Amino acid sequence: MPSSRLGVPGRRLVAVALLALVVVIVAWRHVAAGGSAPDAVRVAPIVPVATAPAPGSGVGSAGSSPPALVVDVAGAVRRPGLVRLPKGARVADAVARAGGLTRRAERSGVNLAALVSDGEQVLVPERGAAATAAGGGGAAGAAGPVSLNSATAEQLDTLPGIGPVTAQKIVSYRQQHGPFSSVDGLDAIPGIGPARISELQGLVVP
Repeated sequence: MPSSRLGVPGRRLVAVALLALVVVIVAWRHVAAGGSAPDAVRVAPIVPVATAPAPGSGVGSAGSSPPALVVDVAGAVRRPGLVRLPKGARVADAVARAGGLTRRAERSGVNLAALVSDGEQVLVPERGAAATAAGGGGAAGAAGPVSLNSATAEQLDTLPGIGPVTAQKIVSYRQQHGPFSSVDGLDAIPGIGPARISELQGLVVP
């Protein structure tokens, strides 16, 4: 009957296998019991650095765009000349940019609430100038033609067939649409037709 006992080398192999198994079991229990693991390396988040806009790019620079309107302010203002205004500005803004009205200004001779347009001339008359023109009556032609682009409403009122309402319409029209390029441009004013324009030829100029 063959012997069932292992030889010395076989017993050694069995002992080494059992020892290895014990080591594996002990290590597994240690990890399962919450053994300390190496700390994770913490990395700080990357914060993007804000870069300044390039010169001349216009980004973030409020008011960098140039003014849209250039207006000539003349007459009884403190600093007559060209002024620059944004779109939507009114005559009052142009007068304020020119230093305001002088003591001799005729406040009623200019509509401060009217909108201004690019290239327009805002003329502020002096006190007494309108009265002088009105005192001439129908002899306005003797003092020379009346300028449609610079005359006040009172001066335009002295023209034949032009009453105070129509005179104010002419002033308001040029303030909103710019200067007249010709006398025929009066056709755009309600109440003035070809017959009236023919009467005004020689009495008015652009």
